[in-house]
Amino acid sequence: MVKKMQKSAADKKSAIPGIQMPGSVKDSAAQIWQAGLGAFAKAQAEGTKAFESLVKEGTSIQRKTQAAAEEKISEATNRMSAMAGDISSKASGQWDKLENIFEDRVAKALNKLGVPSAKDVNALIARIDELNKSVQNLSAKAPAAANRVARKATAQAAPPAAKSSSRKPAAKRAPVRRNAS
Repeated sequence: MVKKMQKSAADKKSAIPGIQMPGSVKDSAAQIWQAGLGAFAKAQAEGTKAFESLVKEGTSIQRKTQAAAEEKISEATNRMSAMAGDISSKASGQWDKLENIFEDRVAKALNKLGVPSAKDVNALIARIDELNKSVQNLSAKAPAAANRVARKATAQAAPPAAKSSSRKPAAKRAPVRRNAS
C-alpha cells in the first residue's frame, strides 16, 4: 500500500490535482474492504473454536466458583449452628436463674403471709408418721395391760359368786310433755 501511495504522489505532481486522487482513494477503500472481509472470514473460521474454548473455560470457572461458594456456605452454616447452640445454652441458663429467683421471691412472700412451705409440710408429715407409730405401739401394749389391771381389780373388789346381783335395772320413764297453751 505504501508503494501505491508513493505512485499516486508521483502521479499527482504530473497531473491535475483532484483527478488521480479519487482513483487511489477508491483503491485504498477496496483494499480496506477486502482486508475486513478476510478478517471476518478468518474470525468466523477461528471464532467457533475460540467460542468453544471460552465456553469450556467459563464452565470450569463456574464449577470452581460454585465449589468455593458451597464451601463458604458450609462454613457459615457450621458457625451459625455453633453460635445458635451457644446462645440457646446461655438462654436456658438465664431462664434457670430467673426461675430460681422467682421461686425464692414467691417463697418469701408466702412465708410473710404465714403459709407453710413444702419443707415445713414434709416435716409435719414425718412427725405425724412418727406419732402414728408411737400410738400403734402403745395401743398394742394397752389391751394386755388393761386386761391385767381389770383382772386385779375384779379379784380385789369381790368374790366371783357375789358379782351377780339380784337387783333389776330401773325402768325408763316416759318424758313428760307440756302443752304450750
